[in-house]
Amino acid sequence: MRRPIAGAITLAHGAGGRASHQLIQEIFLFHLGNPFLQQGDDGAVLDPLEPGSQGGRWVTATDAHVVTPLEFPGGDIGRLAVNGTINDLAMMGASPRYLTAAFILEEGLSLALLDRVVASMAAAAKAAGVPVVAGDTKVVERGKGDGIFITTSGFGLLPPGIQCGGCRAKPGDAVLVSGTLGDHAMALMAERNGLIFDPPLLSDTAALHGLVADILTPRPAAVHVLRDPTRGGVATVLNEIAQQSKVAIEIDESCLPMRPEVTAAAELLGLDPLYLANEGKVIVICEATDADSILLRMREHPLGQQSSRIGEVLATSRPYVEMKTRWGGRRLVDWLMGELLPRIC
Repeated sequence: MRRPIAGAITLAHGAGGRASHQLIQEIFLFHLGNPFLQQGDDGAVLDPLEPGSQGGRWVTATDAHVVTPLEFPGGDIGRLAVNGTINDLAMMGASPRYLTAAFILEEGLSLALLDRVVASMAAAAKAAGVPVVAGDTKVVERGKGDGIFITTSGFGLLPPGIQCGGCRAKPGDAVLVSGTLGDHAMALMAERNGLIFDPPLLSDTAALHGLVADILTPRPAAVHVLRDPTRGGVATVLNEIAQQSKVAIEIDESCLPMRPEVTAAAELLGLDPLYLANEGKVIVICEATDADSILLRMREHPLGQQSSRIGEVLATSRPYVEMKTRWGGRRLVDWLMGELLPRIC
């Protein structure tokens, strides 16, 4: 029997950690659950239009964006909205083709700011080669929004022979990451707190479909999981994958790529970089025998030059994530609890 639903929404429900997971399981999947949603991935691979079709399948994804400030070092909410949905499609192994966008605008929003955000969105879509083909706009009363909220949906084509998902990690697999951790979250936190770094902290927001295409070439079957560590960071994403695949994941702290300025800012603010969001990185879980060749291809791409092998997948009787520390100890890396950084993506 379903337990009674009580309490109220908190910011923790939007952080991507344990509270978010429980919210999805206990309310959204309880009422809306179906084989597509129950996969728990960044998007859904749809049924082929024709039985036995060999021409690939459509993938769809949707994402809402509520970042503050609306413009930040390295990007803005418009660019974030385009890249975020393109990346959700890419994490399924799909080639992004089309986007749609819905804007909720707050009364009093500067038209000049809106113009800059939409221009940035258009530039990001053009650079990625993925047009915005439909949209909608609504306006809410002053004080009933946060300037701009943007929801984007995307459609991509999944070629035959590619199958990536959080449930496909296997014991013995290698865990790779395409670059430095925590860049997006710390760029926002530095902006909000008036922190100045040299070089400056910049968001890493970027469209990853080109990098993913290189990762999947020439042996897509070797790639089991693709996931971008957005809300909740690497720690939360790895816990999601461990749960989906019923495996343990062990990472090595000494192998985690991180900018010194991000490490310094995180220490200053008392934050754990493992839980800080990125918007332009991908975690790859692949067969260990292919890890070196995949890592080489990642490092040859402009968005993957600081890629690193950070861990491995282990067999277990209960899913968990653990980190070998620099000092030789071991630390359980649990789900994100609470809300570290509100309104980051």
